[in-house]
Amino acid sequence: MKELIVLFTCILWALGAKTAEVLAQTNSSDVSIISEGIELHGTEEEPETKENFPVVLLIAGSGPTDRNGNQPGLTNNSFKLLAKELALNGIGSVRYDKRGIAQSHYEGFSNAAVRFDHYVTDAVNWINYLKENEKYSRVYVAGLSEGSLIGMLAAKQAGADGFISLNGPGRPADKIILQQVSRPGTPENVVDEVKTIIGKIKKGENAEEIPPYLMSLFNPDIQPYLRSWFRYNPSTEIGKITFPVLIIQGENDIQVSVEDAGLLKKGNPSAKKVIIPGMNHILKNAEDDFQLNYATYNNPDLPVNGTLVQELILFMQ
Repeated sequence: MKELIVLFTCILWALGAKTAEVLAQTNSSDVSIISEGIELHGTEEEPETKENFPVVLLIAGSGPTDRNGNQPGLTNNSFKLLAKELALNGIGSVRYDKRGIAQSHYEGFSNAAVRFDHYVTDAVNWINYLKENEKYSRVYVAGLSEGSLIGMLAAKQAGADGFISLNGPGRPADKIILQQVSRPGTPENVVDEVKTIIGKIKKGENAEEIPPYLMSLFNPDIQPYLRSWFRYNPSTEIGKITFPVLIIQGENDIQVSVEDAGLLKKGNPSAKKVIIPGMNHILKNAEDDFQLNYATYNNPDLPVNGTLVQELILFMQ
């Protein structure tokens, strides 16, 4: 059960160069925007060319994941390393803390007031900010995990030049959660409890009696957010995009499956799909063993997958 809860926490409140060398060769600057009256903070990573270069908005996954890909107690720097690799190859990026997270936390913030569409609106405003800057030749959007759905909705609304799904689910979030709960070894009664709770949330009811071991997933404060998230089907939404789409999925991802990439591809047949052997959910090489794989979530010294970087460069340059 302990292993199960660790994965839940990660999910929901879920380059060849050496790390030190990469960090030393790129330039970062702080950026911020105002979205619905809330100041959101991010980091811009620039290549040596100071104008007329493509830029990508990097959107992190679910839970308290910050702009660099880290959570409290889990430091892997996946987005930070990715941004710097892209900058070394002539592609700029902006990564940001979502509302209520890290530096974008604000007085009066409450999880109970946040809905999925708030994150989409924030991403749209970041895209518009990038589109208004003449130094960017093209504006792309890349979202990881839950950020994939946020990104595809925002990219379509704001009219980006391209969209990239990084380990993005191809099914509604409730189905992903249930699949992850149903991993071998999970007691049948726990799976049944999760099914019951999800059913109530989808019906618009409040699930009030939550067992302690499921509280990180279904805390009453976040149930309205889950309800707003469950209503979207990524494989349907990606089909509404008419500009170029790249679907990237790690073969050793312990949270999202290769099957999900297939569903996204089915939803948008013109998209390019790339399955990367050895890559896990946080874009690093890892074994398929759960414990060894999960250990990379707290290892900032591991570089991001080199094939991933190559595919992104090919798509955006």
